[in-house]
Amino acid sequence: MKVVNKKVGSVDGVGIMKGRKAFTDDYADKDSLIIKVKRSPHAFARIKNIDDSKAKALDGIEMVLTYKDFKRISFTRAGQGYPEPSPHDKFVLDKYVRYIGDEVCAVVGSTEEICLKALSLIEVDYEVLEPVLDFEKAIDNKTIIHDEPEAKEMFDIGFKPKKNIAASYHMHIGDVEKTLSECEYTIKETFYTQAQSHVMLEPHAVNTHIDYQERLVIYSSTQTPFHIRRIIAQALEIPMSKIRVIKPRVGGGFGGKQAIHGEMLAAYVTYKTGKPAKLVYTRKEVFESSYSRHPMKFEMALGADKFGKLKVIDCKVLSDTGAYGEHALTVFMVAGSKVLPLYNKVDSVRFSGDVVYTNHTPAGAFRGYGAIQGNFALESAVDILCHKMDMDPIKFRNLNMMKEGETSPIFAIMGEGTEGTPMNMDTCKLQECVEDGKALIDWDNKYPYKDMGDKIKTVGMAIAMQGSGIPLIDMGSATIKLNDDGFYNLMVGATEIGQGSDTVLSQIAAEELNTTIDKVIIYSSDTDLTPFDVGAYASSTTFVSGNAVYKAAKALKTEMLNEAARIFKVDIKQVEFDGEIFKVKNSDKKMTLRDFSNEITYSEEQKQLQVTSSYVGPKSPPPFMAGFIEIDIDKETAEIDIIDYVSVVDCGTTINPMLAKGQVDGAIVQGLGMAMFEDVKLAKNGKLISSDMLNYKIPTRLDINKLTTKFVDSYEKSGPFGAKSVGEIGIDTPPAALANAIENALGVRMTSLPITPEKILQKLKENEK
Repeated sequence: MKVVNKKVGSVDGVGIMKGRKAFTDDYADKDSLIIKVKRSPHAFARIKNIDDSKAKALDGIEMVLTYKDFKRISFTRAGQGYPEPSPHDKFVLDKYVRYIGDEVCAVVGSTEEICLKALSLIEVDYEVLEPVLDFEKAIDNKTIIHDEPEAKEMFDIGFKPKKNIAASYHMHIGDVEKTLSECEYTIKETFYTQAQSHVMLEPHAVNTHIDYQERLVIYSSTQTPFHIRRIIAQALEIPMSKIRVIKPRVGGGFGGKQAIHGEMLAAYVTYKTGKPAKLVYTRKEVFESSYSRHPMKFEMALGADKFGKLKVIDCKVLSDTGAYGEHALTVFMVAGSKVLPLYNKVDSVRFSGDVVYTNHTPAGAFRGYGAIQGNFALESAVDILCHKMDMDPIKFRNLNMMKEGETSPIFAIMGEGTEGTPMNMDTCKLQECVEDGKALIDWDNKYPYKDMGDKIKTVGMAIAMQGSGIPLIDMGSATIKLNDDGFYNLMVGATEIGQGSDTVLSQIAAEELNTTIDKVIIYSSDTDLTPFDVGAYASSTTFVSGNAVYKAAKALKTEMLNEAARIFKVDIKQVEFDGEIFKVKNSDKKMTLRDFSNEITYSEEQKQLQVTSSYVGPKSPPPFMAGFIEIDIDKETAEIDIIDYVSVVDCGTTINPMLAKGQVDGAIVQGLGMAMFEDVKLAKNGKLISSDMLNYKIPTRLDINKLTTKFVDSYEKSGPFGAKSVGEIGIDTPPAALANAIENALGVRMTSLPITPEKILQKLKENEK
């Protein structure tokens, strides 16, 4: 291949490095009205009165917005397919505030300074209500967080707001209790995962204006521009034809921008006043008033026979969606559907639980999307079982894990199959990932541990799978146009958010068209000018959008060959094209692409060659990974030094190995952050304490000595040039691998995240009693 599987530099890298206009706030009108939001100091309260008279009297204040300004239409902020699998439980502004940081009202003025002054002058009278701040006490609590009649589900997701349940689900295969009773070895354990903040570099930002056609134009730092357009149109009752959403370059999202944040207010202000407006979140607002990862509780039970065959998995989950139910069901489902099939040879499996409302900052989409939480629980439980059986955890996994050509009934039950037929693993190099990772970490010489005097060296491991889009639901489209002079425009709805999708999709087009990447000029994510795409989530871009690009390029090449055959007056089968020259077989007839494109544009039987193709995947081929961690633990302080993290990944063909490695390495660092650094701390009243970078620790280069990443040879025939996804798979294994390494060294099992020296010492002290 000429372009695919090559380390091509990012198509936007140089321009961004030079500081060219690229990000959302770069496109704001210099005279934009500024929007600032007054936020709730209470975890749960009813607004009795808002006195905004002093604020409105200030020079420079355009308006003050309260819930009285908006028609009471419920919606979900989640950027998902329609109808959304999230409850419609949010209003633009509401007379109830449901967490500290929730929107009370908004001021609109000429400068940020005057807006901040206006906010300080607004007096709000609250009826403070009893909040729900413990998600284990949410169900049937006397406090009902959503009792408004407008809240609804779009289809059955187990929505029971009177019980504080946003969603629920249950599935089982076989007789779990019977199988457990027949097992030689069983274990039961409870695991907890914490909230995690996205900490993307660019905060949530939006700006709006009315164009010369009297249409509302929205520039948004979003992962889902087409969903944003639909949600705004529905909630504000603006015709969708009057709205254009443009996504400029996004400075990181990680799932946090798979939702509406400030877009609704900015759209309303401009639509009502006709004036440009902008809203940019502060870092505190990003922490306190957007999204976090769903905290979860897992009650796990595993059983195996005397030969080490895993017979049964029982997984009961409780998930905290916070004040609103965005992504509640789907994150919960992925905690099972992208984890449990790893061990596909069990006789019985059960997955069940509830997603509950609390008065915490809402949870939402986050890289890993439930799989990292589920992986921590299952892969930790597997190692606990291995210790009880006195069996090497790698031997156990090789005996029980998914292999190529196999399947799992869970796929069909939980939406990863076609019409009840489970998805087959056409590519699964998990065994090779495990063996390569074992060698790279030098497992045999370091497992279970080595005493080094003041420190203990140890290793731990975990395996993982993810997905490549949502089968039969996610759709991506691409348009490719041949220009005069012989270069191409590629228009995609797929959203570049820093992961390199513009580059990867350009490589796919260039490869199929036999050209170089500089001849493919890409435009992405403009709801007026680019074709539809669900957006950047569910690890869909390379597989789903990439397949659309591949189909479009292939179709355009066929059209070009047809036109060349017409010009040469021969059958199309006689025409060859190497990307630069059209040539008739066994003849001297030939024409350069430049001459060909100029002729059909200007000279004879002129026409524009342009093709649009779409792709909806019938399946979601999983990438697989084995993750191995090497750590040194201080015997006295329990401080941990990360010596190496080995990642061996099966993601099919790496379209761009350099960008793929960046995705895996970045995900590993985020996973390590969740495992041992990042802790969303709340005061007793529900207020977020860790709402700035001084109080929220994320790992840096100084915290991790080495990252070793390898891609095994793999080719997924349903993917573009053999590719599967790679964006999320790296984040899943670090929490479990770390917990497993600690038990290998110290004999204590850490069951809650993050794992800190203080928790380890406390656990050691408990074990001494």
